[in-house]
Amino acid sequence: MDLGRGKRLTVEEAVACIPTPEGKRFVTLYEHGMLQVEMYAPRGTDLQQPHTRDEAYIVADGFGSFFCDGQTTPFGPGDFLFVPAGVEHRFVDFSDDLAVWVLFYGVEGGEAS
Repeated sequence: MDLGRGKRLTVEEAVACIPTPEGKRFVTLYEHGMLQVEMYAPRGTDLQQPHTRDEAYIVADGFGSFFCDGQTTPFGPGDFLFVPAGVEHRFVDFSDDLAVWVLFYGVEGGEAS
């Protein structure tokens, strides 16, 4: 998707790309330097595994609980969630309309490594 300088992408446009033709529940929408932006909309169960880069989520729609590094916390629209590289995390007990912006950035192994 071409998001040239100054262009925007709405939540509705991003969610409309999911599922992908391959059935994936996430889609990469933008890349620039070390930044990668995705939209993620799990349904039923979140089967994520730890990632190799630091990751930030911004909840676009939906609510539920977020498990990260042994702790669970509630979330809702507009919330920001951060996960360091290599840390176990997943969305649990979430609504069917869950959609989150995902921002991967930085070096492999995370900035704290």
